[in-house]
Amino acid sequence: MSTLPDMHSPDWKEAKHKAQFQIQYSSLYVSWFLRWLIYGSITGIVCGLAGALFHVGIDLATETRGNLEWLLFLLPFAGLLIVFSYHRSGLMHDPGTNLVLTSIQGQKHIPLKMAPLIFCGTILTHLCGGSSGRVGAALQIGGSIGEGLGHLFRLKESDIKIIIICGMSAVFATLFGTPVAAAVFTMEVISVGVIHYSAFVPSIVSAAIAYGITQRWDVTEAVFPMLSAPGYSITLILKIILLAMICGAVSILFCVVMHRSVELFTKLIPNDYIRVFAGGCAVILCTLLVGTDIYNGHGSDMLLLAMTGSVPAFAFLIKIGFTALTLGTGFKGGEIAPALFVGATLGSTMAPILHIDPAIGAAVGMIALFCGVVNCPLAAIIFSVELFGSECLLLFCIACAVSYVFSGYYGLYSSQKIMYDKLHPQFINTHSH
Repeated sequence: MSTLPDMHSPDWKEAKHKAQFQIQYSSLYVSWFLRWLIYGSITGIVCGLAGALFHVGIDLATETRGNLEWLLFLLPFAGLLIVFSYHRSGLMHDPGTNLVLTSIQGQKHIPLKMAPLIFCGTILTHLCGGSSGRVGAALQIGGSIGEGLGHLFRLKESDIKIIIICGMSAVFATLFGTPVAAAVFTMEVISVGVIHYSAFVPSIVSAAIAYGITQRWDVTEAVFPMLSAPGYSITLILKIILLAMICGAVSILFCVVMHRSVELFTKLIPNDYIRVFAGGCAVILCTLLVGTDIYNGHGSDMLLLAMTGSVPAFAFLIKIGFTALTLGTGFKGGEIAPALFVGATLGSTMAPILHIDPAIGAAVGMIALFCGVVNCPLAAIIFSVELFGSECLLLFCIACAVSYVFSGYYGLYSSQKIMYDKLHPQFINTHSH
C-alpha cells in the first residue's frame, strides 16, 4: 500500500517550487505572446494601410509621368518644394534611414512628422522623374509610425524598438509582396551578425497583416517568373561564383558613390535650394542625353526586361549615376530599388559573356547585389525564394554567400553595425562604410 508523500519534506517543497516556477513563466510567455499579437496586428493594419497608399501613390506617379513627359522639366521645382518642406519642419539634415537604425540601437528618436515628409517627398521625386527607390522611404515611414504607436501604447524603450521593427517590416511587405523577407530583413539589417529574434513574432505578424491588406486591395508588385532549375554542374557553379564576385565589387562601387555624392554635392553647392535645383537640371540634361526615361523613377520595369536579356550596355553604371545625382542633391527616396535595377542589368549584361540564361543572370545579379549593399544574406535568400521560387535556391545561396564576403564592410547605411568579422569568428562591432 502506497503512502502519501510528506508535504513538509524537502523533496515535496522543491517539486512545488518548480511547478509554481513553470506556471509563472508559462503565463509570462502567453501574456507576452498575446500582447505582441495585438500590438503587431495593430501596427500591421496601420502601416499596411500607409504602405498600400504609398505603393498606389508611387505607381500613380510613375504612370502619370509616363503619360505626361513634360513633368520631367518640373523636377528642379519639385526639389525646391521638397527642400522647403523639410526646412519648415526642421528635418532638412535628418539622416533618413540611418535615423531609424540608430533609434533601434537606442541612440535617437524618430519624429512622427518624418512619415508624411518622406511619403510626399518620394512621390514627388518619382512624379517628376528623379531616380530613387521606395524601400528606404518605406523603412522611414514604417519606423516613424511604429515609434509613434509605441508612444501611444506607452511602451517602454526596449519595446518601442520592437514596434519600430514591426512598422518597418509591414511597409516593406506592402511594396514587394514578400512578408517573410521583410520580417527577416528588418531584424537582420540593424546589426550584422546579431539578429533581433525578440522581434520575430510581432514582426512577422505585422508583415503578414500588411501583406494581406495589399492582397485585399489588389495592390501588388510586378510578378516575376518562377525560375526552373538548370542542369547543375561545376561549370555553372563557377560562373555563378564569378558573377557574385562582380556583384560584390559593384555593390561597393554603388555604396561609395551614394555616400560620396552627398558629400561632394554638399561641398560644391552648400546652399540646399541651389543644390537641389541644380541636381534636378542635371537629371533632365542626362535624360535628354541618353534619349530614354528608363533610368528615371524606381525602374522596376527594367527588372523584368533584364530577365529577357534586352538591356542597354552599361545600364547599371548609368543608373548609379542617375541615382547619385538625384539623392545626392536633396531629392527623396531609397537606394534599394535602384540597387535591384543595377544588379539585374549587370547580371543580364554578364549572362551572354558567361554563357548562362539571361533570366538566371538577372535574378542572381539582383539578389547578389541586394545582399552586398545591405549585408543581409539570410533576408536576401528568402527574398529570392519569394520572388523567383525555390528551384534555384542553391544558386542564390552561393551568390549571396560570395557577394556578402566580397562586398567587404561597405553598406548603404552608415549606422548599420557589423558586429562580427566577415572573415574570422571574432567580434568587431564597427559601422559599415
